[in-house]
Amino acid sequence: MKNALIWFCRIAVGLLFIFSGLIKANDPLGFSYKLQEYFEVFHVTFLNGLALTLAIVLCALEMILGFALLLGLRISSVTWGLLLLIIFFGFLTFYSAYFKVVQTCGCFGDAIPLTPWQSFEKDMVLLALVLVVFSNRSRLQPLVSAQTETRWLVFAVVVALGVGVYTYNFLPVIDFLPYKVGANLPDEMKTPPGAQPDEYELTYNLKNKNTGATKNITDKEYLKSGIWKDNSWQIQGDPERRLVKQGFTPKIRDLAIHDAQGNDYTQELLANPFYNLIVVAYNLQDINEAAIGELNALAINLVQNYNIRTVLLTANSVPDAQAFAKAHHWAGEIFYADGVPLKTMVRSNPGILLMKNGTVINKWHFHTMPDYNRLVKQYLQKR
Repeated sequence: MKNALIWFCRIAVGLLFIFSGLIKANDPLGFSYKLQEYFEVFHVTFLNGLALTLAIVLCALEMILGFALLLGLRISSVTWGLLLLIIFFGFLTFYSAYFKVVQTCGCFGDAIPLTPWQSFEKDMVLLALVLVVFSNRSRLQPLVSAQTETRWLVFAVVVALGVGVYTYNFLPVIDFLPYKVGANLPDEMKTPPGAQPDEYELTYNLKNKNTGATKNITDKEYLKSGIWKDNSWQIQGDPERRLVKQGFTPKIRDLAIHDAQGNDYTQELLANPFYNLIVVAYNLQDINEAAIGELNALAINLVQNYNIRTVLLTANSVPDAQAFAKAHHWAGEIFYADGVPLKTMVRSNPGILLMKNGTVINKWHFHTMPDYNRLVKQYLQKR
């Protein structure tokens, strides 16, 4: 019976760590953004430059430890690594939940969004499984020979690191974001008729000016009790606002596109009934300049031969964007949006979206962007 429990925990922990690492390694750039949120919370923003490297390494470490546990490689070191890692993750998720700082931990990337408390509960269950494995580590037997152990470890390291490096350079293999290929962006931004909005509760801090007594009371209790009629009770400070019930939330709720004068172009650009190319460059200072040169040539050919509208969408300031356009002879239009949705649109700087009727027809990393002839043959000649 005990052996069955140990085997169950061993398999469960191994598979969960592999899955957790793999799902985050599918989008290491997105995970690096989450790490930067934690860096800001703990006031270690000097690590921001290492966020991507740490993201790829952490994802790989989860996969390597899970794989090594399943095969029984370096059992003592692996079980210690699993224990320390889950304690570390448990601390982060508890801190996020208790202090309400990072509201999505990114444990399973964008594939399975979890609230901070759900993430903490998941980590506690996993910690219990890891403790069973750790306390019985002397009973765990390897499934491969000692002669091949090093080869298996090397294989695990190469594959685990390779997944993160590949997806960073060629976009996620599976896109879980609302801007994925096939998504209709205007539809993703709509709230259907009759949908319930978020429900909030206000808590007032009251103090009796005669007795000095204090009490906390919700807005509903405040009105129902009639205490507001008693002039001896006064509200102290601002009321606290708490989410009571989650309402309908559109998948895209933070995208607003405007021109240099602040005019809104969101619907015009997203609902364009013709093919249009959107070049997303959330940070022009960190852009791949060779790619922007190729995109500029592509934009010129598309507008001349097919009248395809090509726009550059950036989070930089208007003066910076105009200076960039002048320095790089950008031929298309320039529009502006917040950096958060731009980072979500495509995990590349620059990244390219081909759209029609508000639908994402395809998207590319700048490493894999199509040349003019391929784009014309694959899409435009079918019109």
